[in-house]
Amino acid sequence: MNYQEKFFNLFTICEKSGKLVKGFDVSKEAVTGRKASCIFVASDVSEKTMKEVNYMCRDFPELPVIKLPFDMDAIKESIGRKAGVMAVCDKGFAARLSEYAMAACQTE
Repeated sequence: MNYQEKFFNLFTICEKSGKLVKGFDVSKEAVTGRKASCIFVASDVSEKTMKEVNYMCRDFPELPVIKLPFDMDAIKESIGRKAGVMAVCDKGFAARLSEYAMAACQTE
């Protein structure tokens, strides 16, 4: 199983467990409420959205913001909803998903 498959398998489990927040506004609430452990951004979000995500996280330097090597359509296939910005609200899921996303970036 390659890292992309591992990422999406765990991503689906994370979503089903209720630890994945989908969408910019609710991700912002998770960040400001200090619930988010990691922010994922789809590869095809606009520059404006990426700038807003970085601005949103400026007061939280310990919070990783990871641009995924996957687009919104691939994310939709996995979790059933098109989303460009997502927050993971569990440290374990965030660590493993980040690891898989970085590995998937290196193999592409």
